[in-house]
Amino acid sequence: MNTELYKFRKALLGLTFIFAMVFVSCEEEFLDAEPQSFFTPANALNNPDGLNSLLNNALARLTSEFYGDGAPIITENIFSEVAVEGTTDKSGPAQDLNLLILPDANLNSANSNRIGWYWNLFYESIKFTNTVVDRIDDAEYESDAQRSEILGKAYFLRSYFYYRLTQQFGDIPFVLKEEKEPKLDFTSTTRETILNSIQLDLNAAVAMVPEVANKGDVNKAAVLHLLTKVNLALADFDAAIASASQVIDGSSFQLMTDRFGSTASIVEKDVTWDLHRPENKSLPGNTEGILMSISRLEFEDNGSRAPTSIQRQAVPLWWRFINTPDGQNGMSDDPNAEINQVFEYGRGIGRNRGTHYSTEQIWKDANNDQRFKDGNWVEMEDLVYNAPSLKEAGNSFYGKNLELYLPDGTPLCSDTIRNWYDFPHYKFSIPDPLNVKPAGGHSDWYVFRIAETHLLRAEAYFWKGNMAAAAEDINAVRRRADADDIPASEINIDVILDERARELYYEEPRKTELTRIAFIFAKTGKTAYNGESYDMDNFSQKNFWYDRIMEVTDFYNKGVKTIHGDEYTMSPYHILWPIPASAINANTQGRINQNEGYPGAELNIAPLTSVPEESDN
Repeated sequence: MNTELYKFRKALLGLTFIFAMVFVSCEEEFLDAEPQSFFTPANALNNPDGLNSLLNNALARLTSEFYGDGAPIITENIFSEVAVEGTTDKSGPAQDLNLLILPDANLNSANSNRIGWYWNLFYESIKFTNTVVDRIDDAEYESDAQRSEILGKAYFLRSYFYYRLTQQFGDIPFVLKEEKEPKLDFTSTTRETILNSIQLDLNAAVAMVPEVANKGDVNKAAVLHLLTKVNLALADFDAAIASASQVIDGSSFQLMTDRFGSTASIVEKDVTWDLHRPENKSLPGNTEGILMSISRLEFEDNGSRAPTSIQRQAVPLWWRFINTPDGQNGMSDDPNAEINQVFEYGRGIGRNRGTHYSTEQIWKDANNDQRFKDGNWVEMEDLVYNAPSLKEAGNSFYGKNLELYLPDGTPLCSDTIRNWYDFPHYKFSIPDPLNVKPAGGHSDWYVFRIAETHLLRAEAYFWKGNMAAAAEDINAVRRRADADDIPASEINIDVILDERARELYYEEPRKTELTRIAFIFAKTGKTAYNGESYDMDNFSQKNFWYDRIMEVTDFYNKGVKTIHGDEYTMSPYHILWPIPASAINANTQGRINQNEGYPGAELNIAPLTSVPEESDN
């Protein structure tokens, strides 16, 4: 257990309140930092513990992406090809993107989307890291190594937030210093300029952070993993291969291929099941997790983090609106029911609704793949009619497996968007002892995992044209799951994205990574597997991100409507999210550019092409 981080979290309760007063940021002043007279930061940040507390606050924000009702990771999923927003009984959720995704819309709500969450929390975390970097020499250290570790961790965290923001929003304000006075003249900096800068920081941080750290803290492999993503984003493929190889070939992190942990003796299960048990994720013997989020019930007595809520968010609403073939209500979420399926699967609401692509298409040749086998993967037909009223009436369908259609094609489910889709039980099965009707309890979570490092290196090899090496990395992941090898002759970005969807669903920030790949196609001019080529000149009108979603999914721009009447729509410019209007409007003495396709983009000016501290900004 990460008791040291828990102690930091406890210690932060008081300190966080003070920093909330110092760094309080409504959406209108998202980057302003006005010191308060009753508090002097130097008094709290003149020792390593104070600096580390601030960094751990930023780290907690990083990992909070996976927790709570309407978890932010859902927004990453629904702006990609793996999921859509499945709430169908009201308007407001991010379905009709052409209508709803606007700079002045509600961009931070479980009932709409979490675009604004990323903007606000990531910039707030950047302020924390900038404060540490600027004040690194205000403290006294036990050794040079202690100072170096704190600075390296700050570089890593700041780079992480900027990497994500540049793939979500594109050109953005780039701040590398502590702002001690109100500032209203921010200017957008190009995405590539920011990536070049954080690439330098990450290369420096590799030698600063420890090779081995507490579970949940920053280590050398985490820095190298993030550096690999940045190297790829810059189309620096040789560097991406080198940084990924340092993790795969030169660290203690390796794919888990043998049974382990609390579930190792359950013969009908496998290493895939073991890997995703909450109690196994951060075990000392689990060499898979490079960067972990630590969130266990025994650590949450201070209320600092919500549970995963994953069984509520990502499991279908299976417990209503599904009838038996003779027209009776077939389902119940009653925890006292004789067939208690709510305990097994959770009381889902279908908010993160997997697409046909992620729940069916990528599994068509699954064969013996552990990730898709019975018990790990749930098909709706695996559930049974369990309504107690059926048993009381002596209905013959009680206890029998669900059916979707009558022989004449009449559907037995009134809302197949929200109520009927398959899901990865091995990831979503998170015990929730605090709720009679489980929603998905507390659990550690993988942020970076060695399986993704293999897939990142495979991608770098692909861009370099080394398909044999790319296939070897992909197949290393597949062999762990007992999946068939993919021959080198079949390797392309389609195959790589499919494997990422199989292995990293609800772990990777899918929109971020798909956008990164779209930028690479536009930057290099390489022809994609779909025969299309792209460039930066009309990126918001034609890009691989949009073409990929249109190609493999069955919702957007297909005339699909919810039972409430809202249609799923999307446009190429949604590859970049809108900069919140409140941030632009409050910046009265400068210009934060709006992304093309959104109102306000006509006022854009040329973005900075050098870091702000070296410019006139």
